[in-house]
Amino acid sequence: MKTIFKQSDEQIISGCVKGNPKSQRLLYDRYADKMFGLCMRYAKDHDSAQDILQDGFIRVFDKIKLYRGEGSFEGWMRRLFVNVAIRSIQKDKQLYLVSAVEEVHDEGENTTEINYNSDELLNIIQKLPNGYRLVFNLYAIEGYSHKEIAEQLGISEGTSKSQLARARKALQEILSNYSENLRYDGRSGKY
Repeated sequence: MKTIFKQSDEQIISGCVKGNPKSQRLLYDRYADKMFGLCMRYAKDHDSAQDILQDGFIRVFDKIKLYRGEGSFEGWMRRLFVNVAIRSIQKDKQLYLVSAVEEVHDEGENTTEINYNSDELLNIIQKLPNGYRLVFNLYAIEGYSHKEIAEQLGISEGTSKSQLARARKALQEILSNYSENLRYDGRSGKY
């Protein structure tokens, strides 16, 4: 059995609090894949996600003494990584949030059902403009409320809501174009 699974999170965390490089490596090995998936949802590309991952683990090792053992450690790490991702986007000045509109209309749902694998979904989410992608991830995937998003990003709740509505509309357009490309062409015999 691999070493990363022989020790409990508590043992690894205790070693990290003491600054033990072996414990830090074990923690990294145990959670890097999951956290990289989170980073990819926020990043514009693979290299940016790698940067966020590295910065996120530096932040984890720096703040691990603050973890009080309440709730899941992975959940605590996810919040740190989300914050690092947000700061990364803001630092690069690639966050373009459109100001709130008075009323956001949802134009209904597309009922076409197509199954996508996780790589396809990630690729589709990464096509969203940065501001849309950020609010979409925070709301739809991380479960933040619009109030929490507004506080986190320094925007109004209305702006958060409009960004989400625009993200959903953009996703519907991307998915519609994607599914049209998958449709069968009877003349060529191809999808």
